[in-house]
Amino acid sequence: MQELAFCTLLYRYFFFGWLFKDASHGNLFERSAAWRFNKAHAHWLLAYMRRWIWCGLLCYAMGGLIELGLKTPGLSALFYVPSVLSVPINVVIGVLWIGLKALPGPVRER
Repeated sequence: MQELAFCTLLYRYFFFGWLFKDASHGNLFERSAAWRFNKAHAHWLLAYMRRWIWCGLLCYAMGGLIELGLKTPGLSALFYVPSVLSVPINVVIGVLWIGLKALPGPVRER
């Protein structure tokens, strides 16, 4: 098995687009198959959500430590900004997870 580059592994650790199939292209059967595949893999979104929550909390703590310890609010912004950006990323992941769990696919199952 071919080993992936570190940048690719880092990207796949934080971003989940590579894990899902495009359910907007193809005929009805292909879209339904892609939807079922995505629905079956929706549980991985919770792992990505946990990763972003922990990274956000860690960045927030680092920003607080730098701001209080070194008294440099400019330097602490380097950690506060990624912490704040983790919030909308988690919202998007949550909406996708709920959508995959609750919405019917291209063909309604009976």
